[in-house]
Amino acid sequence: MRAAAAWEGVVTELVAQRGEALLRYATLLCGSRDDAADLVQDALVRTFGRLRNGFSVESAEAYVRRAILNGHLDGGRRTTRWRRIAPLEYRPDEQDSPAGATEARLDLHEELRKLTPRERACLVLRYYDDLKVDDIAETLGISSGAVKRYLSDGLAKMAISLADDGTAEDRLTPRASHHVVSRKEASRGHRI
Repeated sequence: MRAAAAWEGVVTELVAQRGEALLRYATLLCGSRDDAADLVQDALVRTFGRLRNGFSVESAEAYVRRAILNGHLDGGRRTTRWRRIAPLEYRPDEQDSPAGATEARLDLHEELRKLTPRERACLVLRYYDDLKVDDIAETLGISSGAVKRYLSDGLAKMAISLADDGTAEDRLTPRASHHVVSRKEASRGHRI
């Protein structure tokens, strides 16, 4: 118990006599009084974390100053390392809304439901399972030419339906020189 009282007395006396000097020293190192207070506190804990006997206030101050310096340098190394990898971890503050992707996915699923079962099966096997035409033909038990026809027909139907530049009728007929209002535009209140 006597040993604990000896080092506690040294810490108390050190903080009372040299606390402001240690804080100024740490402030000069890190530039912020708040960060300096944290550095001093950490240095005191590191220095007196284990029971240390035989310290005078002067020798304890030297250890604490060294611990402050080491703590500041360690923090600087961590910051420097972070600055090197931070650009790799960059994420913009504003992220695009996933609503558009969700709508596109729902539209895609709806259009897939409109296809014939063979067209849908061919498209899913080709673009989702990444099978080649011959593998699809073998899986479905049909000829390669039939698979190609189903793929072509299915893609054509979906391309017409998923295009966002007007109605299917507008896409299938030649464009007139005047502006044609699509159903989408008409529902939004656009006029000719």
